Amino acid sequence: MDLRHLSDDVEKVSERYAKVFGIRRDDTWFLLKLQEEVGELTQAFLMRAGQARDKGRSPADLHAAFAAEIADVVCHALLLARHFEVDVAAEIDRKWLSRLR
Repeated sequence: MDLRHLSDDVEKVSERYAKVFGIRRDDTWFLLKLQEEVGELTQAFLMRAGQARDKGRSPADLHAAFAAEIADVVCHALLLARHFEVDVAAEIDRKWLSRLR
């Protein structure tokens, strides 16, 4: 999966969401939306780990919710990076992958 194409597609979905719900996506929105999704990931993690109420969900459902929240966090991180013109692939290469060379 290419991050640039993924970012383009995620942007399209986010634009549609914002249009449907009348949301103004500004600097603050991009950061706070990512924070909201991290909170939801934390909640899903705690439920999956048995450290919060599971609300009657099966282990498979809890895992699926956890996985879905990871996807939300990744997508919102891409949206934040795109909004602030950060080349995520280049930064991952510079900060992480350069240590493999």
